Amino acid sequence: MAVTCTGENRVLRAVVSGEVDHHGAKQIMGELERSINAALPRSLTLDLGEVSFMDSSGIAVILRAYRRLGELGGELKVCNIPEQAGKVLRAAGVDRLVSFE
Repeated sequence: MAVTCTGENRVLRAVVSGEVDHHGAKQIMGELERSINAALPRSLTLDLGEVSFMDSSGIAVILRAYRRLGELGGELKVCNIPEQAGKVLRAAGVDRLVSFE
């Protein structure tokens, strides 16, 4: 599991790969928080295209990023959502808060 963040002009993109479970969620959120605090983005796109598995810990990661972006007056988008992760996120209603692409 890894997170790669890139961006400029307060637009940030984070690509998450591997398993997003209780073991990796803390590390993923730590990296996202560092990147968000450094860039203070108006927009964060969270790319889940390389995620092989997600459990409810992934919901927490996305909601924490959503809350932090809200504090900054920014928006969070989630893209390239694998089928399994999409089921987890939609079952929790995350798609009603966060823009899915």
